[in-house]
Amino acid sequence: MAAEDVAASQRGRMLRAMAEAVAEKGYANTAVADVVARAGVSRKTFYEHFANKEACFLAAYDACVDALYGAVAERAGDDGERPLAEQVERLMAVYLDMLAADPEVAIAYLVAVYAAGPEALGRRREVLARFAELFATLHVRTGAAPLPGLRYEALAGAISTIVTVRVATGEIAELPNLRDELVALVLDTLRA
Repeated sequence: MAAEDVAASQRGRMLRAMAEAVAEKGYANTAVADVVARAGVSRKTFYEHFANKEACFLAAYDACVDALYGAVAERAGDDGERPLAEQVERLMAVYLDMLAADPEVAIAYLVAVYAAGPEALGRRREVLARFAELFATLHVRTGAAPLPGLRYEALAGAISTIVTVRVATGEIAELPNLRDELVALVLDTLRA
């Protein structure tokens, strides 16, 4: 393997190891030693990629967000040819199915982030803003006037809270069962 491929493989394993360790032990109780042991790399290799545990967690969080948001936006946000209800249904299906399929990532993305400090919380807020903007885009494409104030952000926050509570209480496998209710919530809000 080329050196770049080795480094990318190591980095990917460490990001995955971080999500797994945090899901099992919580952010505060996860140490660099947990990550390197799970990833099969040395401490030296870890520090070649990350300044500290927080930097590794933030990189893992960003990678998770990019994958999740990218899949959701791609699935729901086509050129607007589909009816709004179908786009929202597709968005929710991808979001809930992806989280249910990867419990470690769901825990790291939705629960552990709140214990990881101000930088992580800032990134969490940015993610909510991205999802709020996605709802706004889908809504405005229908020809509707934009909703006032914080309505899109409130919608994204409500969905996040509903899902986060279920992840935190161990109901990750049941997340897809929320789809119909969350779709109704989104459509009711956007059609108000």
